Amino acid sequence: MTTPRFPTGALDIARAFAQHEFTSRELIEATLSRIDAHDAKVNAFTALTAGRALADADRLDALRAQGAKLPPLAGVPFAVKNLFDIEGVTTLAGSRVLADRAPASADSTLVRQMREHGAILVGALNMDEFAYGFTTENSHVGVCRNPHDLTRIAGGSSGGSAAAVAAGFVPLTLGTDTNGSVRVPASLCGVFGVKPTYGRLSRHGTYPFVASIDHMGAFARSVDDLAATYDALQYLDPYDPACSARALEPVSASTLGRPLRVARLGGYFDDNAGVDAREMALTASRALNVTETVDFADAAAARGAAFLITAAEGGQLHMPTLRTRYDEHEPLSRDRLISGALLPAAWVLQAQRVRAVLRKRMLELFERYDVLVAPATPVVAPRIGDEFMDVNGQRLAMRPNLGLLTQPISCLGLPVVAVPMRTASGLPLAVQLIAPPWREDLAFDAARRLEQAQLAWCPPAPCFDAATTQTVSSGND
Repeated sequence: MTTPRFPTGALDIARAFAQHEFTSRELIEATLSRIDAHDAKVNAFTALTAGRALADADRLDALRAQGAKLPPLAGVPFAVKNLFDIEGVTTLAGSRVLADRAPASADSTLVRQMREHGAILVGALNMDEFAYGFTTENSHVGVCRNPHDLTRIAGGSSGGSAAAVAAGFVPLTLGTDTNGSVRVPASLCGVFGVKPTYGRLSRHGTYPFVASIDHMGAFARSVDDLAATYDALQYLDPYDPACSARALEPVSASTLGRPLRVARLGGYFDDNAGVDAREMALTASRALNVTETVDFADAAAARGAAFLITAAEGGQLHMPTLRTRYDEHEPLSRDRLISGALLPAAWVLQAQRVRAVLRKRMLELFERYDVLVAPATPVVAPRIGDEFMDVNGQRLAMRPNLGLLTQPISCLGLPVVAVPMRTASGLPLAVQLIAPPWREDLAFDAARRLEQAQLAWCPPAPCFDAATTQTVSSGND
């Protein structure tokens, strides 16, 4: 008996399954075996849902045997950041503090949406504690390592989500993005990521961080896979007060061919990007026929507002357990949470006012342009344990500043697709394709053009054999 060969892309898996090339159980068993064999090196997963996954696989196999119409993601394995509720599993949000909570009584809305579209959940993924960080150096469950170089970080806070896709464990994952927690790990791990408009995707059944900025998002290895996932996740959820009535606007149908007005963000986004990051943005801009560079002069102020709002809301949320269970909190985040809880209310109110004004100013740019291009991270993935990074001769604290280029956009609630590209060092970096509110289709359109131009780079999954786990040197070390 020959062992089936499984496609690596989500839509390819769904097509092959529909054509009876393998059973869903065979694919899920192979997926779980690969994770079991290789994840000890990466540390992307914090829990596997093997029993549930195999039961769902059997259900899909029976559905196919009946000749029934299959859902669009039928048989596709996926995993989620461990702040998404999974029925029967305790939602940890990367923390020991929540370990004594009862298991979730139901799936989060987005996990349910994926299941209804035929995808099969195989587990929960590593993250920074309470989503407060950019590195996924979690002291409770261990560091999540970058599959391109196991001595480097995966980024965060959705580091496990990006690493699981980059490693080829699953073709799709879900994450969250408050200040860059989808785009930073997508950039450092070399996968596609989407942070939709604030309010587009339901947050119901996820552990919160900053209610006024939290976004849901997803990761994949191609634009089409990412678009299909994004479409599957859309649902007008009455249980999320931020969820908008404009929540059902699919983007999976290609829109290539229409005119697209694109500009490159300079100024702040050049000053805070290293050589590789600037080069990736310039390369992407040339491919998108960019002729203008624009300066969003308020980017630093937008980032400052994001910092204040994040610290204050996050600190207030966690103050009860910080008072009673201080030593159980992750050392990298607990002091920042305490500091945030002590911020004067007048500062936070002013930050929200600044945010509202700057959003209006950014929308003025979108009267002239459909998409804005910017680098996603200042540098390639730093090494695990690095405290500082060099950006254009500036020595910056690494952990808070990996979000230098993503935080201003998060604060304004704009949709972004992160497109991975390959630097001269051989390590990935992404560009952000930023669109007006509710126009994710424009960002996906630009991403497809970069993919068609063969500039988007999401390399084959590594095997993690002893002979192939080599590290790559970088000029940013």
